[in-house]
Amino acid sequence: MKKCIEGSRAVADVVRLCRPAVISAYPITPQTHIVEDLAKFAADGKGGFEFVRSESEFAAASIVLGAGATGVRTYTATSSQGLLLMTEVLFTIAGMRLPVVLTCANRAVAAPINIWNDQQDSMTVRDSGWIMLYGEDNQEVVDLHILAFKIAEQTRIPVMVNMDGFVLTHTFEPVDVPSEKEIKKFLPAYKVEKGQFLDVSDPKSLGTFATPDDYMAIREDLSKDILASKGLIKKELREFKKLFGRGSADLVEYYGDKNAKTVFVAMGSVVGTIKDAVDEMNKAGQKVAVLKVKCFRPFPAEEILKKLSKAKNVAILDKSISLGNEGILATEIKAAVGNNLKAKLQSFVVGLGGRDITKKMVKDIAKKVKIGNGNLTFVK
Repeated sequence: MKKCIEGSRAVADVVRLCRPAVISAYPITPQTHIVEDLAKFAADGKGGFEFVRSESEFAAASIVLGAGATGVRTYTATSSQGLLLMTEVLFTIAGMRLPVVLTCANRAVAAPINIWNDQQDSMTVRDSGWIMLYGEDNQEVVDLHILAFKIAEQTRIPVMVNMDGFVLTHTFEPVDVPSEKEIKKFLPAYKVEKGQFLDVSDPKSLGTFATPDDYMAIREDLSKDILASKGLIKKELREFKKLFGRGSADLVEYYGDKNAKTVFVAMGSVVGTIKDAVDEMNKAGQKVAVLKVKCFRPFPAEEILKKLSKAKNVAILDKSISLGNEGILATEIKAAVGNNLKAKLQSFVVGLGGRDITKKMVKDIAKKVKIGNGNLTFVK
């Protein structure tokens, strides 16, 4: 049953229903409403989890690391500078193979100070060893959290669910938050294997000193396991769709004309705006489409290549930039498809610091990519 609810509250509700044992977070705009609601659940005795207050995001990440190391389900949330303050611990959580779930309410990074949405924060930590998922709307964000716990606990790889700050966190829209009974059918109680967690009756250490030979082998294993997780993610997406009757089993989703010559590629809430523009352009006789990248890590290179095989012009819209280079998603796609794609790929950076992205801008990009030289374009 759907109800009109704020995105942040919807996330807090579904996280509670996923039955974590320990939650720790530090408030930062625009993530704050999520942890405020979770703290209130705990205070009112409705949580079933321990909410641990922390003095910083670094501390919050350290707390869920410690809790996860004891073999219980854990959760945290943050944004922007808060995520970057967690960076050291994010690497450690992944290196220790702890299935922590984190919500990043995407927000611009200072300086100058800006509280509005872009995706620079999560893109900055893309190499920390986490599976990274991006939601288009609040329904998808809710569903991705249920999936995140199950994926993390099966792969023993932490999962970051990204939702655009304010655009989604503070927006009210109809959302179906499944009941705890429904979620239990998909997400069973968390059980860990002996030897994978700290136990006073069987003392051991996690994440200890490694020689160069050992360290490289461990990092190789983590990288290979992240790549291999694509199969499991697809399987769980199929199971989720079967049980709840919604969502797609694909890591990337194609929308628009099947034979489109111009295809936009993007992540997050901007995909909704692009879809509206695509509908209008196709009604006007243009053959266009949009490819939504739902899973950024592991990177769905083969899936992107397949979906773009018929395109002539590909406009990649990034809400982040590798300063001195181009949009980060654009760089990844160009590296992934190499010479296997005949289409011209061009990087367009949009929406930094929360600047509006309109249908007119999308339509203008469709014109620019046809005559562009492939160089980076800032669209204002």
